[in-house]
Amino acid sequence: MSMESAAWNALYQARHAPQGRQGSSSALSRATLRRIADFARPHRRRLALFLLLSTVSAALAVATPVLAGRVVDAIVEGAAAGAVGRLAVLIAFVAVAEAAIGLLARWLSARIGEGLILDLRTAVFDHVQRMPIAFFTRTRTGALVSRLNNDVIGAQRAFSNTLSSVVGNFVTLLLTLVVMVRLSWQVTLLALVLLPVFVLPARRMGSRLARLSHEAAAHNAAMGTQMTERFSAPGATLVKLFGRPREESEEFAARARRVRDIGVRTAMVQHVFFTALTVVSALALALVYGLGGWYALRGRLDPGAVVALALLLTRLYAPLTALAGARVEVMGALVSFQRVFEVLDLRPLIEEREDAREVPDGPVSVEFDRVDFAYPSAEKVSLASLEEVAVLDARGGEQVLHQVSFRAEPGRMVALVGSSGAGKSTIAQLVPRLYDADGGAVRLGGVDVRDLTFRSLRATLGMVSQDGHLFHESIRSNLLFARPGASEDELWDVLRRARLDELVASLPDGLDTVVGERGYRLSGGERQRLTIARLLLARPRVVILDEATAHLDSTSEAAVQEALAEALRGRTSVVIAHRLSTVRAADLILVVEDGRIAERGTHETLMAAGGRYRELYHTQFGTQSGARSGASPRELSGEFPGGPSGGPSGGPDGKPSGRGAGEPAVPGSVS
Repeated sequence: MSMESAAWNALYQARHAPQGRQGSSSALSRATLRRIADFARPHRRRLALFLLLSTVSAALAVATPVLAGRVVDAIVEGAAAGAVGRLAVLIAFVAVAEAAIGLLARWLSARIGEGLILDLRTAVFDHVQRMPIAFFTRTRTGALVSRLNNDVIGAQRAFSNTLSSVVGNFVTLLLTLVVMVRLSWQVTLLALVLLPVFVLPARRMGSRLARLSHEAAAHNAAMGTQMTERFSAPGATLVKLFGRPREESEEFAARARRVRDIGVRTAMVQHVFFTALTVVSALALALVYGLGGWYALRGRLDPGAVVALALLLTRLYAPLTALAGARVEVMGALVSFQRVFEVLDLRPLIEEREDAREVPDGPVSVEFDRVDFAYPSAEKVSLASLEEVAVLDARGGEQVLHQVSFRAEPGRMVALVGSSGAGKSTIAQLVPRLYDADGGAVRLGGVDVRDLTFRSLRATLGMVSQDGHLFHESIRSNLLFARPGASEDELWDVLRRARLDELVASLPDGLDTVVGERGYRLSGGERQRLTIARLLLARPRVVILDEATAHLDSTSEAAVQEALAEALRGRTSVVIAHRLSTVRAADLILVVEDGRIAERGTHETLMAAGGRYRELYHTQFGTQSGARSGASPRELSGEFPGGPSGGPSGGPDGKPSGRGAGEPAVPGSVS
């Protein structure tokens, strides 16, 4: 390694030093080091061999200049050609051995580093998947992905780069100093005196370049955020409708120009720095040759020793400058480990018990027994660094459900109605254990959901929300997410039952059509029907509908209702609805207000009671009749296409009204 390369290493370390990260003492704590050792333990044999090879490689690097000096001495002394040839062969052997050992060490380094990345990434990914929904509602996705990418790679460098660099450079420095002192302590001292000329400018320039680099990174991040938000389908639509293209372009261009200017300044600073160091390195070599030659002319130093000292000079500066910045690298790697461990230390609030059991076979009931619930506070489920805030929000922990009790018999429908924010969606989220109740119990088939295995819980429950999520994958992949082993015929069967088969068949790629980010290439009704098809493929025994037809037009709503009829047939269901006409046929209607069950009963009994339900019903249909003077009597009675069946159906006056033949038994808009 040349002296310029050594200086570049020091410059690079200074420029890429971690900025603005606190807690270095805790990063160096014994607990952190023990946890690092735990991750390194599976690779301990490769690590030991890697360190041994690094040591041997360092020794061979020092041997080459010494052998070169002996060749010069042999030539000056007029030794036999055979002796010079043997030294040349030995130099060649050392070079080949050093190259071979370097290749093997690099392979081991890659295996250890990439293996560590695999272990850390899978550990973080698996742990994050166990976190509660509250974690994802608070965490910024980009910050979490950064832990899986940047910080994991930063931690990996501790083994693949930093460890070998420290060991190899320490051995090289030690052997070089021993050899140089034996050859000439005076020249060695001169070389050490010149060391600050290499290290200090690199550190100073590195700090300056680090500031420029971080400023450029901030501008690049801002541009990346702007592009991500504006280039997504919803963001692009918003910009088309309300955006200011000229101002947006000027803002983006201003940041881009600043990045350009920083790039020019960075390039010039680096060039000036390396030009100066080139001159300094030449002066250093001149001093070594000058002092060494003066000693050689007076017979106090062999000519070969002068050459060896000049060659060893680079072997001295390179490890010294590298070791001078080793602490920065070590601290950066340890901070990366600490940031990864922060995520791993977040305790999942919802865990499977060791003695968890399966959901009982057969039809399944859903029961709430005096359930209390409060959303967890931020400190229990999140990190300030993941939310990208200075301090976590201290709010939370206020009770939102109070002594909620009801039972949905197997194969029956329970509807939840009430004002927005009353707690309906919260009740629905407790059934699949998106959250756990703080008091009381939620039971499936008579068994507390906290005593059930996650696998059987997922196999038993199916849920459709108002914003059914689709991955940026093909229709086939989105369907198979529910049941990977489903056949082609089964996929087409659920599409037919969800009233989507004709649409999919008309697409050029059929089932292999990519739906786009969050399914944005499909209409709202088509997205919902695809999520319902996925639900049908899963074949759950319990269905939860959380505003499954909200925000749809009448045509899309009718198609979705027909698909929902298939999803609900013969299954226990919990339905959240705002349009009361769609739940009139429910076996039990619960009016939820302020986290409590304010009223319960059938449509007829609740209308007759004259309470909150009747008030909501008259308010809803009174608004419709006032706003739509041309509405038909059937529409005003609440019998929308695809309205519920399986029981009496009441109009706005509370009296039963007939249902047209062929109208599916399904709740309509669910919110």
